[in-house]
Amino acid sequence: MDIVTATQGFSAMGSEPRMEVLQTLVKAGKDGLLVGEIQQRTGIPASTLAHHLKFLASAGLVCADKKGRTITNRANFDHLESLAAFILEECCADMETIT
Repeated sequence: MDIVTATQGFSAMGSEPRMEVLQTLVKAGKDGLLVGEIQQRTGIPASTLAHHLKFLASAGLVCADKKGRTITNRANFDHLESLAAFILEECCADMETIT
């Protein structure tokens, strides 16, 4: 992962409501949730929720699958794992050079 992609991902998580939406989708697992279910769990109004979901999706953190009139939103676990790996990639690297 490059630094631009990582920055976009971390930036997208940079507000409390978006973090709440993302955590709600992570808790739901691979099955994901409908918009109404996310709204019930977070209390975020529908129009605001749509904005947050769009922002998270544009950063690759959330995927929306449309089947007919139903849209299921899922956390993009692969991308989230890549972000975690990116930030931890050089964990304690300076410690090795000190000793």
